[in-house]
Amino acid sequence: MGTLWFGGTIYTLIEENDTVEAVYVENGLVVAAGDEEKIRADYPCTDEINLKGSIMIPGFTDSHMHLMGHGEKLIRLDFTGMTSSDQVIQSLREKAEGLEPGTWIVGEGWNENQFEDKKIIHRRELDEVTCTHPLMLKRICHHAVIVNTKAMELAGITPATPDPEGGVIVKDPDGNPTGYLLDQAQELVFQAQPQVSVAYLKEALMKSIEDCHKKGLVGGHTEDLAYYGSLENTLHAYDEVMNHEKKKFRAHLLVHHLVADEFMQKERNLGPFIEFGAMKLFADGALGGRTALLSSPYEDDPDTNGVSIHSDENLKRLIQTARSYEMEAAIHTIGDLAFEKALDAIEAYPPVKKNQHDRLIHAQILRRDLIERAKKLPIILDIQPRFVSSDFPWVIDRIGEDRMKDCYAWKTMISEGLKCAGGSDAPIEPIDPLLGIYSAVKRESIYDHQVYMPEEKLSVYEAVELYTKGSAYAIHHENDRGCIAKGYSADFTVLNRDIFKEDALLETEVVMTVVDNTIVYNRERHAN
Repeated sequence: MGTLWFGGTIYTLIEENDTVEAVYVENGLVVAAGDEEKIRADYPCTDEINLKGSIMIPGFTDSHMHLMGHGEKLIRLDFTGMTSSDQVIQSLREKAEGLEPGTWIVGEGWNENQFEDKKIIHRRELDEVTCTHPLMLKRICHHAVIVNTKAMELAGITPATPDPEGGVIVKDPDGNPTGYLLDQAQELVFQAQPQVSVAYLKEALMKSIEDCHKKGLVGGHTEDLAYYGSLENTLHAYDEVMNHEKKKFRAHLLVHHLVADEFMQKERNLGPFIEFGAMKLFADGALGGRTALLSSPYEDDPDTNGVSIHSDENLKRLIQTARSYEMEAAIHTIGDLAFEKALDAIEAYPPVKKNQHDRLIHAQILRRDLIERAKKLPIILDIQPRFVSSDFPWVIDRIGEDRMKDCYAWKTMISEGLKCAGGSDAPIEPIDPLLGIYSAVKRESIYDHQVYMPEEKLSVYEAVELYTKGSAYAIHHENDRGCIAKGYSADFTVLNRDIFKEDALLETEVVMTVVDNTIVYNRERHAN
């Protein structure tokens, strides 16, 4: 016997505007979707869920996120909403009070583009806060940090320290480090931090999943396995939370190239809610710190065109490594030159198994010739629509007006037949999929509230597809996830408004989140 879902508007997403009256579920799978009276006659039910007029759609899945990183942001200092460097400094002073000397203080999410003075904080300002605690401030993009002198000492960074491959230690005119570290230079400080405990990882993961459920997410494609000192500890935390604590969430884990060899040394089976996917690697950095790799210099800094994380030879060697394990590749590519180098490597070493496809993550700065090349390859573009709202208008100053035509071009990509999936890149951007959908549909900046490149707006249906059918396709679940139909997983997001008919995305709230036919979040219950 199973469960009958009825009493609301149920969008199947099989095609636009397709709805059914009821859905019948057994053992976590949809058995029937259609006419309520017929389903009641065919399947006498022991359990019924009345939607009470709410809107049910296939469950949202975030195609690119850092699940543990999002949890860390929830338990650390959060600078995301701060609009001045003074606010950041004051929050650090308050945090440092009463802490045991030597305790690391880590904060997340500063963004000089939303500071009134556009200021990059200097390590000397952090030294004035504390010289006894190592301080580390992670930029919102996670491709740059600012640290104080104490943290630099622990990391062994001196004026004589050379830039590591794929990174930059920013120095003043006298050759002294300013505390600002870009991309791979961050690793010097990360490696100086004490290894986190399994208990800490479990806490971060628990808080993250609970917040995902609240936002209507039933799953996410996440990349966490190389950042916490021990692959086995990280996997143990996932096992504990999702299998022993019974936190149902469909976690698809990418395997960072730094741990790929260790990961492949043994069979990995962590139950039905944890699966493993492509090998993850970075081709470049981010636009905020001007480390995204461009084919010509930055408009607002002609002395650089970004950072290549790997040489061309090493990038191709890493793709070869993925192929040796019969793995797909998931490549971080923000700049057009990084995207071009990723295409070169994929063309040189295509997937080895039938129906495999690689993932190019972000795909923000493109050119027409790159779009044409991408159309000929087995790839999916993993896009983050929210970046439109948070990158404009300052990204125009970075890139230059003349180069913007094929950038953030979500509508063009889809119209050209490129497969796309939608994610947040949390904790870089808010994890709420409704905010991502809003950005894809409206393309409105959070800074000046102007609409940018309106010709690239998506319909609500197209945007929702990114977070449902697109995310399912990215990991080869297009035949059992992302729609409400017979044989598909009973994963649902229930909303209080019909987002396909009402222009009220920002006012829409999640009523219920359902994973494997289990209600993991209920607004009424959590409000009490």
